[in-house]
Amino acid sequence: MHIVVNEELKAYIDPLTADEYEALERSLLTEGCRDALVLWGDTLVDGHNRYGICRKHDIPFKTVQNERFQSIDDVHLWMIEQHLGRRSVSDFQRGVLALRKREILATRRATDAVEPTANDDVPFDTTGAEPARPKSPRANPTESRKEIAREARISANQVGMIEKIRKEAAPEVVAAVKSGSLSISAAAAVASLPEDEQRAAATAGDSELKQAAKRVRESRRKPREKPTDEVKALREQVEELEAENRNLRREIETLKARLGESSPEDAEEMLAE
Repeated sequence: MHIVVNEELKAYIDPLTADEYEALERSLLTEGCRDALVLWGDTLVDGHNRYGICRKHDIPFKTVQNERFQSIDDVHLWMIEQHLGRRSVSDFQRGVLALRKREILATRRATDAVEPTANDDVPFDTTGAEPARPKSPRANPTESRKEIAREARISANQVGMIEKIRKEAAPEVVAAVKSGSLSISAAAAVASLPEDEQRAAATAGDSELKQAAKRVRESRRKPREKPTDEVKALREQVEELEAENRNLRREIETLKARLGESSPEDAEEMLAE
C-alpha cells in the first residue's frame, strides 16, 4: 500500500511529547494497532505516529478513506475537531486549534460572500460599473471570542491571551508555553516585550521567563498617587469631627445613665443645667 506523508499535515497538530510517544509505542507493541489510519486518497491524515511506529516494528495496521474531504480545509477542520475532544490536549493547544477553525470558517464565509455562484442573478448595470456584491456581516470580536472559548473549554480572557501569543511571542516563548513550563498568562505578558528581550529571557531559562512576566505585570500597575496638602487637611478635619462626634455620644450615654438613676426633681435640675 502506497501512503504519502504530507509534512504540513503531520506538523499541523503539535507532536507528542517524548513520554507520550513512548507510551503509544508500548501500547502498539502490546495490543497492536487497533484504530485504522485515516487517508485522503493516498495521503495520510490521521495516525502519523502510529504509522511510523508500525513501520518501525512491522506491526500490521488498517486504513480507512474519508470520502467527505473535498479540500485541504476540510482535512484541517476534521483534524481540529478530532483533537479538540481529546483530554490530553492542553488549554493552549485547544485555544490555538479553535482559533484556526475560526480563521478557516471566516475565510470561507468571506469567499462565499464575494464570489457569486453560477446561478447568481446579478442585475445588469447599464453604466458598465462593477455590480456591488453583498458584504458579509462583520463579526463581533467579543461574541466571537466567547464562542471560541466555549469550544476550547477555556475562558474568553485566555483566548485573548492566546491570540496575543500567536501574533507577538517569539518562537522560544511559544515553545515554553507549549511545553507547559510557562503559563498562558505569563507568556502573554512576555509577548509584550521586544523580540530580542523575549529571546534573551527564554535563553536564560524558565525562571528568567517567569521573572520577565512578573516585571511586565508590575510595570502595568499604576503607582498610588500621594495625597496633596489639601487632601491631607481634609482628612485631618474629618478625623477631628469623628473624634468630636464620639465624645458627644459618650456624654449623651452618660447623661442617659444619670437620668435613669435620678429622681424626677434631680432630672429636672440636670436638664436645666
